[in-house]
Parts: sequence; structure tokens; C-alpha cells
Amino acid sequence: MSAKLPDEDGGGDGMFAEINITPLTDIFLVLLIIFMVSSSLKVEEAERGASKSGVSVNLPKGATKEVSPGAADVTVAITTDGHMVVDGKQVDPDQLRALFVKAKTKDPETQVIVQADEATHHGRVVGVMELAKSAGLHRLAIATRRTPK
Repeated sequence: MSAKLPDEDGGGDGMFAEINITPLTDIFLVLLIIFMVSSSLKVEEAERGASKSGVSVNLPKGATKEVSPGAADVTVAITTDGHMVVDGKQVDPDQLRALFVKAKTKDPETQVIVQADEATHHGRVVGVMELAKSAGLHRLAIATRRTPK
């Protein structure tokens, strides 16, 4: 069926065969803005040295100086239920030890930063630190959050 156009005098009863893409364009522009804002927030978070482990943990409060992770440092997050996470991936103790040994071969001055949740059992934190020591890494740090002044 072909589209009928109105008569020259404007009195026809024709169909209009066009698709209005304005709403679709609006949706794409909104999505583009959302992606741009969220990606810029991720970049800012990375520049601030936020969690390299990829897991958000509730760190205990502390008043000592800040430790900022370097490029070669290994950050291990320990969740409330005791799972160990490195670079967003859950690891078991054997994988963690292998990761520490690999980091030691790359740079003997690699620092291990433990980000343990406030509710994590102390034994789990000590276990991670012992794994690091057994792999030959002796620069250890425990991440805390600043106390408000």
C-alpha cells in the first residue's frame, strides 16, 4: 500500500508514512550522558587510589598516616564472611600465595595492603599476612579509614 498525500487544497485523507525518531534520539542522548558521568566517576575513584581489590569493605577507623598503594603493590580485601578478593576476583589461600610469590619475583619491595572489613575475624587477617611473609614479602600494611577530626 502506498502512502497518500493530501490534495493540493489540503482536504485529502492521506496517510503519513514517516517515523518520528526524536524520542529515540532523546533516549540515546540521556544514556550517553549517564555513561559519561559514571565513567568519569570511575576515573576519579581510580586516581584517588581507591580500592584496588574491586570490593567495598567497611574499614575500621584509624589515626595513622595514609598508605597509598603503588603500581606493584598487592591489595587483598577480606569480606565479612572471610572471602579473600584480589583485583575483583575471589581467591583461595593457595592462589593468594602463588600471587605473592609472583609479586615477589617482579619486585622484592612489593607492599601487601590488607583491606579487612571491620567485622572480619582477626585470624583471617593474620593468615593473609603470614602467607605474604612466607612468600618473602615483608612490607605489610592494614588499610583503615580516617577518623573525623
